[in-house]
Amino acid sequence: MTDRKQELAANLAKVEERIAAACAAAGRRRDEVTLIVVTKTYPADDVRILSGLGVRHVAENRDQDAAPKAAACSDLPLSWHFVGQLQTNKVRSVVGYADVVQSVDRPKLVTALSREAVRTGREVGCLLQVALDAGESGRGERGGVGPGGIEELADLVAGAEGLRLDGLMTVAPLTGEYAGRQQAAFERLMDLSTCVRRTHPAANMVSAGMSADLEQAVAAGATHVRVGTAVLGVRPRLG
Repeated sequence: MTDRKQELAANLAKVEERIAAACAAAGRRRDEVTLIVVTKTYPADDVRILSGLGVRHVAENRDQDAAPKAAACSDLPLSWHFVGQLQTNKVRSVVGYADVVQSVDRPKLVTALSREAVRTGREVGCLLQVALDAGESGRGERGGVGPGGIEELADLVAGAEGLRLDGLMTVAPLTGEYAGRQQAAFERLMDLSTCVRRTHPAANMVSAGMSADLEQAVAAGATHVRVGTAVLGVRPRLG
């Protein structure tokens, strides 16, 4: 086993222990929570190692990095999640490899994703990115729709050809009433998910929690956690 493979295997095992312990503490089954490894800034070689270690879900936030990496790993049994803010001029490329776009936050993006999904004959899963720092109807500092805009956007995605409404995503906010209160933020997301599922029962995916706060996300009820640093190590600074 190479040094890098040993490192990633050890890190994965530690993250697995954390998720399992968090599930046990919350009275949840381990299979209720899916790990998504965020591989941004790391090479395709690492993705290939992770796949060999059993990882099935990976996430990227920059299309210019993700597109060549996904192409290089197209033979692997992976689901690719796009988690960054997505500009409409990148939609054609992203739809080429992403199975799920977790950052849907405005009607214009829904229209562009639908058009491209239809053109390529793909079905793309969509999560609405919820901004808990945006007030009811604003937009968040890191993208996302305010809670007041969720219902309309959910209906739009659900009715869009080529798209599948899978659920909600959030990033713990750095400002506003939920700053520093990750579990409260994730519990608010769960309440919003319950509201969405009244109209769209299949939209039951809740993506929340990262390396530093996955336990709080699991405690709140998240179905997916997005972990990068705890698996791959501290990322090099981007110039």
